Amino acid sequence: MESKELRFAAGAIADAETAVVMSGAGVSTASGLPDFRGSNGLWERYERDAFHIDRLQTAPEQFWRTYAQISTELSGEGVDPNPAHEAIAALEQNGQIEAVITQNVDGLHQAAGSENVIELHGNGQRVICPACSATYASKTVRERVKRGDTPPRCELCDEERILEPSVVLFGEQLPEHAFYRAHAIAQNSDVFLVAGSSLTVEPAASLPSLAANRGATLIIVTHDRTPLSDRAEYDFRADVTDVLPSLRRAITEREY
Repeated sequence: MESKELRFAAGAIADAETAVVMSGAGVSTASGLPDFRGSNGLWERYERDAFHIDRLQTAPEQFWRTYAQISTELSGEGVDPNPAHEAIAALEQNGQIEAVITQNVDGLHQAAGSENVIELHGNGQRVICPACSATYASKTVRERVKRGDTPPRCELCDEERILEPSVVLFGEQLPEHAFYRAHAIAQNSDVFLVAGSSLTVEPAASLPSLAANRGATLIIVTHDRTPLSDRAEYDFRADVTDVLPSLRRAITEREY
């Protein structure tokens, strides 16, 4: 994909002091993972109430039986990063991207090589103990549940508390530290690139508005129109796996 608009967007990223990427479900679905709200999304196949914090607290056995079914898809197990993940990681490694803010929980940005990843909704590859903060691999806990060990409890502390997914459940707030970091870097960015997000889920959707209000150049790459499309200096209605590698190439070529 090559165009004058793409070259200008690449120039804005290359010249930025602080450029930030925020990724949404469209980056993960390009690797074959399901989204949440689409026609074949997870909420078409599962009841949302089954993943509410109240369900975990009042009916932990039932919660964990259902969560064990969905955790493979949430964790990105057996799925490889796609060219969009790889392009973002390369831009970060080359110093053009300061950080990656993601709404996804699959860990594919890290698998592609990104290091400064702010996970707004947690990480589906981990399970935690609320008492001692011990972490377990989701796959390990899922196998325990399938063997009948439900609800799974911490094996590393005396309290033997019921384990919790390291993802944000319905009824929970975003991790305070993650959102604080994301808010701070959005506020200080001079380029804010949105990739694969519909920008309809709050409070994450407020971050590009915050950046734009502070004068940042807003770049959006997604198939469909978003609530912020009219505010974006560059609005690419295309596949993230086409646009992001093209942006990376254009930035690389601009450096020589």
